[in-house]
Amino acid sequence: MYSKPLKPVLIYCLTALLTTQCATKSNDSIIMSVNGPVSVEEMGESLIHEHVLVDFIGADQISEKRWDKAEVIKVVLPYLKEIKMLGGKTFIECTPNYLGRDPVLLKALSDSTGLNIITNTGYYGARNNKFLPAHAFTETADQLAARWIGEWESGINGTNIRPGFIKIGVDRGNLSKIHQKLVTAAARTHLQTGLTIASHTGTAVPALEEIELLKREGVAPDAFIWVHAQAEKDLENHIKAAKEGAWISLDGLNDNNPDHYLQMLKNLKTYGLLSNALISHDAGWYSPGEVNGGKFRAYTSLFKILLPRLKEAGFSDKEIRQLLVDNPQRAFEINIRKIH
Repeated sequence: MYSKPLKPVLIYCLTALLTTQCATKSNDSIIMSVNGPVSVEEMGESLIHEHVLVDFIGADQISEKRWDKAEVIKVVLPYLKEIKMLGGKTFIECTPNYLGRDPVLLKALSDSTGLNIITNTGYYGARNNKFLPAHAFTETADQLAARWIGEWESGINGTNIRPGFIKIGVDRGNLSKIHQKLVTAAARTHLQTGLTIASHTGTAVPALEEIELLKREGVAPDAFIWVHAQAEKDLENHIKAAKEGAWISLDGLNDNNPDHYLQMLKNLKTYGLLSNALISHDAGWYSPGEVNGGKFRAYTSLFKILLPRLKEAGFSDKEIRQLLVDNPQRAFEINIRKIH
């Protein structure tokens, strides 16, 4: 079912030799951080869906000139250091291109904290396509995929920083034509790079359509993360998607909703599908244009509130490790997942 994308990893390593020592052998299981390849064994406890900076101004006006990196670092750094203090080791930053993705900023934060930080490639079509660049409407799926594959092979925006996964976004309801194109482009990018596809989705209708479209493209469902699956009220749909092999990402945890997350995790556990669960906060973030970056939500509810609740509910240390360590390793490992 799996085949390692040796060629893309070798491309990375050969490029890296021109600047620094490649961090891993090409046949190791790796993730791709903003500082290069890292063994999955070095991921540790991972937050799989968080944000450092998000700018909702729209694709037609977005620019890195709208924020000062030094100011952002000053605001964000204490929150990232708190993750490290609580035991977190890997931070997956889900801000997509044209919404404030800034790999240079993320590298500076990684260097300052020692966290493995992962950025992404792909385009976000949710919110009525406000964050799609003009060319996304006119180019084919293959042309979009070529752009995203180019970031994997050559680095993002002239840097040597590579994406560690594909981030797309779709609206609720049946997939529109352009959102079908984004999913198709993500599938074709995955088959060339081994990067996992994380799609802002929400409810089950588009999620199940995405799974079927990926399968038609030859991509196995375990290459797909159903982002914001907590928005789906019928938990049987979590089970349906997980049985297909998809990742059920429960990523809106905060101090006020741990009971809902406990219920969803118990449901997956009952069906023997805890191995398909991912959990995070969708927290942060610095907002350009707002005073001091606006209101910032810490990344701590998982460690301080949910983990004690899981233990009280009878989740074993092994199951908790599965949620925080083992599942993120398997979900974000760079690995081409084909249907045979």
